[in-house]
Amino acid sequence: MPQRELGPQDYVAMLRRRWLLIVGLTIIGPPLAYGVSRLLPPRYKSQTLVLVSEPTVSSDLVKPVDTSDMSQRLASMQQQILSRSRLEPIITKFGLFPKDAATKPMEDLVAKLQKAIEVTPIQPMADTHANNLPGFYVNVTLDSPQTAQQVCTTITSMFIDENVRSRRGHTEGTTDFLAQQLTEAKTKLDEQDAKLAAFKTRNFGSLPDQQKNNLDLLTGLTSQLDAATQALARAQQDKSFAESMLSQQLSTWEASLNGGTAETPEQQLAPLQAELQRLQGRYTDDHPDVVKTKAAIAALKKKIADSQNPKVADSEKIVKPNVEPTQIAQLRAQIHTYESVIAERSKEQDQIKQQIKVMQDRVQSSPIIEQQFKELTRDYQTALDFYNDLLKKRDESAMASDLERRQEGDEFRVLDAPNLPDKPSFPNRLFFALGGFAGGLGLGVGLAYVLEMQDTSFRSEADVENILQLPVLAMIPAVKPMAAKPLKVSVKAPPPNRNVSVGART
Repeated sequence: MPQRELGPQDYVAMLRRRWLLIVGLTIIGPPLAYGVSRLLPPRYKSQTLVLVSEPTVSSDLVKPVDTSDMSQRLASMQQQILSRSRLEPIITKFGLFPKDAATKPMEDLVAKLQKAIEVTPIQPMADTHANNLPGFYVNVTLDSPQTAQQVCTTITSMFIDENVRSRRGHTEGTTDFLAQQLTEAKTKLDEQDAKLAAFKTRNFGSLPDQQKNNLDLLTGLTSQLDAATQALARAQQDKSFAESMLSQQLSTWEASLNGGTAETPEQQLAPLQAELQRLQGRYTDDHPDVVKTKAAIAALKKKIADSQNPKVADSEKIVKPNVEPTQIAQLRAQIHTYESVIAERSKEQDQIKQQIKVMQDRVQSSPIIEQQFKELTRDYQTALDFYNDLLKKRDESAMASDLERRQEGDEFRVLDAPNLPDKPSFPNRLFFALGGFAGGLGLGVGLAYVLEMQDTSFRSEADVENILQLPVLAMIPAVKPMAAKPLKVSVKAPPPNRNVSVGART
């Protein structure tokens, strides 16, 4: 039969008709659930609170090596501690699950113990803006309160030991790794240092920091070359002048030996004085040519003065005619001296030219040398920076390792020791009773609703109109007849197109 939309009055009518069923099931539910809770074996929960204390030394002073999130570390330690290799000795030590030990394999016992152990992290407060895990609870639920307390104590100790071991192992492993890397970095740094030293030795004088010095030396050598060139020119002029004087003296002396006419000292003096006037018109009195001409004029004047002295004249007459005069010997000595000076100046000029060539080669090769030097310096600086960075990290890791050995870093601290439960945590009989009450009430309401939905009786005028799709013209109250057979009454309604008979059941 198609259902119509039910209203509040319909539901109230249903409750009135089915209240006995609902009340009965509601009353039976709590005692039944309580009785079931009495039949279940009790289980006891031992709980402990472990806090994660902050490091006593600031991380700004000693940077910790292990910077992983505490929640991730706790999850990792939980997987390790709750593994079969760690839980199987606990099952054997405390004799857990004696009823199942003979019939079930160890894998099932380990899985049962894993379900009995619960690790619950404590979430940080929202107003503290802290990301670190403040602590966690360890709960162990077993059949015996003493066993639950002992197993909870053991599991808590395993968490503390595992935390210390993992942090120490991590810091010591990091320190050893950095020490190995530092040794390799030092070897590479020594290789780069040797290459740089060999390059400096091979290209000494052409390095970039010596370029300015090379330019200064090149300028100084150029000045020295100019001075040597000028000195060489003066020596050559002096030699030419001395050779001309020697030639004149030799011609005069040879003429005197042959008895021929020769120029007298007075005759030689005139050209020299004319030459002196010409030189003085062009140069100063300190010019070498002027000085030498003056010296030659002074020597001729002395010779004229000596010729006028009778004693000196007589002494000159006694001299053998085949011996060269003193002036000629002096001129020869001067010429020899000038030749030595010219040889020295020429040698000095060649040496300076050679040095200038070396300096020019250094200056010209400076760009290539500078590029190679930069490459070597860059590689050396990179190796040095890498070595210093590893050295700093190794020292920081060693300090962090020492800090972990002293247990002054992050550590687990047991705030509440595992308690000895005085009452079972399961089953909770009050909870079971309330559950039975709620279950009975729900079951009663559900059964009443199902029965009402299956009932096809007409209860009201709306039911008739909903089923027959016809309006009701009149309502006949229920009358109990004398006979056992119910009275049937037919009511005919005058519809516009057809006649419909409605039967009322009393």
